[in-house]
Amino acid sequence: MTATITTTTNKTSNGSQAVPWWRGWPALSGGAALVLVMGVWLFGGALGGDGTAEDGPIYIAKRGPLTIHVTESGTIQAREQVVIKSEVEGQTTIIWLIEEGKHVQEGDLLVELDVSKLQDNLVDQEIRVQNAEASFIRARENLEITKSKGESDVAKAELDYEFAIEDLKKYVEGEYPKQLDEMNAKIKLAEGDLKEAQRTAEWSIRLYDEKYISEADKTRDELRRDRAELDLKSALADLNLLEKFTYKRRVRELESDVDQTKMALGRVKRQALANGVQEEADLKAKQSELKRQKEKLAKNEDQISKTKIFSPAAGMVIYATTGRDSHRGNDEPLEAGRMVREREELILLPTAKSMLVNIKIHESSLKKAQVGQHVRVTINALPGREFYGKVARIAPLPDAQNFWRGNPDLKVYNTEIHFDGELQGVRTGMTCKAQVIVQQLEDALSVPVQSVIRVAGKPIVYVQRRGKAVPVEVELGLDNKDYIHIISGLAEGDRVLTNPPLDKVTNGNDTKATDGEGVEGVAAKTDTTPKSESTSVEPQASPGAQAKPQGRPEKQGEGTNAQGQQGRPTPEQIAERREKMKNMTPEQREAMRKQMQQQRDQRRESAGGDEQK
Repeated sequence: MTATITTTTNKTSNGSQAVPWWRGWPALSGGAALVLVMGVWLFGGALGGDGTAEDGPIYIAKRGPLTIHVTESGTIQAREQVVIKSEVEGQTTIIWLIEEGKHVQEGDLLVELDVSKLQDNLVDQEIRVQNAEASFIRARENLEITKSKGESDVAKAELDYEFAIEDLKKYVEGEYPKQLDEMNAKIKLAEGDLKEAQRTAEWSIRLYDEKYISEADKTRDELRRDRAELDLKSALADLNLLEKFTYKRRVRELESDVDQTKMALGRVKRQALANGVQEEADLKAKQSELKRQKEKLAKNEDQISKTKIFSPAAGMVIYATTGRDSHRGNDEPLEAGRMVREREELILLPTAKSMLVNIKIHESSLKKAQVGQHVRVTINALPGREFYGKVARIAPLPDAQNFWRGNPDLKVYNTEIHFDGELQGVRTGMTCKAQVIVQQLEDALSVPVQSVIRVAGKPIVYVQRRGKAVPVEVELGLDNKDYIHIISGLAEGDRVLTNPPLDKVTNGNDTKATDGEGVEGVAAKTDTTPKSESTSVEPQASPGAQAKPQGRPEKQGEGTNAQGQQGRPTPEQIAERREKMKNMTPEQREAMRKQMQQQRDQRRESAGGDEQK
């Protein structure tokens, strides 16, 4: 149940922010709320009425303005800021650090990290680069040599192949016909010589017979004839050998030479290609290695340059560890000599004057808070001043860090609140309290939240009528942790018990509690929800069950009835308590509130043990 609020802000003559019209809404600080609750607890009906019943203090229901709000503590943060991180790999040590809170300009030195190890690595890397460069040059020259040798081998093999073809052609078309012609010519000459020798021998025989020549002349001519016959036979044999054997063998040899040189040419080409590819691969590998080593050298030089961190913009220096909420609690303060990790946040530089408040809203109040609602902010370091803003963002998922804080069941949602206008005197990291205005009711009937309990799942208040506590079912609206809006069921002037008689309900005297659920509101609200977390009270989940336990801490002089219930304090005791409360400091009031909470928890545990028995 919410209401849309439209605000109008004006600037005053001196330029300060005008107060919105809703600034006059009643708002209770933590101390005032404590005084109010303690007043109801201590003085009975002093706030709403002046009567008591035998069942405990009462509150007279009345109408009036009621502000529904969600109040949470938070931290002031810059809306826009530059995050300075360590970009040096691994871990390194801070050797110089600028003072926190100092205003710097763009280019000013912020942090200086230890560079000695990086400089040693730089020298080693320069040597690796030189070796890689030498290997690259050697591989490049080897490639050129291999290419040249391969081209030479291929050219020689191609020449051998061409010569083999030419030799075959030369023999078939040139040498063999020539040899054949020479053999035929020789045969013809031998045949001519044989015929002449035969005629000469025949004439010599005739002349010898006639006693014209001697026997020696006849024998010589016969020998010439026989020699001519032998020469003819030899020429015929040579021709036959050439045609049947020499020619075929020579052709086969030359054809084989052509085939061999052709295959040799192929082998040489493939070998040259393989050698070239191998040398090119080696060259590429050496080139890649040289490039990698140069990149590592450049990266090392870049890492050395990043050991000095300069301001990218003007602003005020804020250490990232200042105000950091570590879930492990082991964040060391930022100082010289501290080890820092890569990507670790070191310094925050707010770049704008606009700021925001970061709060965590409990899941029970999530239905109340909405983006755009107005917020009243008070800062602990600036007492007496109020600032105004609006809810800008509510996280869609709960904060996961609660799991590491040892309370995984606590679900809170990060919420950002943006201020209206510029702020004077506000610094990042200040602790504040934000009051989100949910609803402003001008005329609403309300009762203290502890007056409402749940019986059989229905919200019930006990009203004093004719001296008896009568349960009345009511319809609930929203609450602000102190008062809850009663939509229907009560009338103005009804005397409502602030301490409902839970013992009657628990003992079964109330017929509405006999369905097995018992006093549902009491059990539902005896959890460990922190006080700072608002609880949404709606018809299905009434925070009114967050009632105060029966009775009050026993003081000397207070009487008790026969059932052990405490009676009303005497007027002297009331005056003494009122005087003490006036003289209390906010810290003392907070301590008393915590003590009262512990006592209530103990009584709840005791009541729970009695019920189990």
